Amino acid sequence: MVALDSEADAIERGDVAPEFELEGADGETHSLADFDDHDAALVVFTCNHCPYAKAKFDELNHIADAYDSVAVIGINANDAEEYPEDSYEKMQELVADGTIQYDAYLRDESQDVAREYGAVCTPDPFLFEADDGEFRLAYHGRIDDALNPDDEPTNHEMRELIDRLLDGEAIDDEFKPSRGCSIKWKDD
Repeated sequence: MVALDSEADAIERGDVAPEFELEGADGETHSLADFDDHDAALVVFTCNHCPYAKAKFDELNHIADAYDSVAVIGINANDAEEYPEDSYEKMQELVADGTIQYDAYLRDESQDVAREYGAVCTPDPFLFEADDGEFRLAYHGRIDDALNPDDEPTNHEMRELIDRLLDGEAIDDEFKPSRGCSIKWKDD
């Protein structure tokens, strides 16, 4: 397994979040507009099997629980044919057993949404601020400073960014790449 860092050249700060309609592990279809009653949305490209992604399940569950005004949306875009652990059925199991407790855990079967966002690794988080009925990118970068799956974080950076965002502060922090497994793209 080779760790890959998220890209600085994904969608840019201030860009409107690309819209999507994806099937959730709850059996419902979800769009970004479903969360427009929130002050912010944390969209995280993730998966079921990557040790880097699995290491962030608890932190993302914490954020989903601690911040009622922030929607935490996990999106799994991995090729489930080549990586069966990333199947929709396994996503459903992880939600059902409480391993994943986000506001939504969605399946990007076509991988189009991951491409539109510029996501490259799991986890790859994008923090959006609600702005007149749209979500605009406030920050793209890592969840915390634990760069390896077995490391314990000393700084919960995403929590701090969310706190500042909700307090109305400008987010102008330098991009700090997330680290994880590459998104498992389908052969074209």
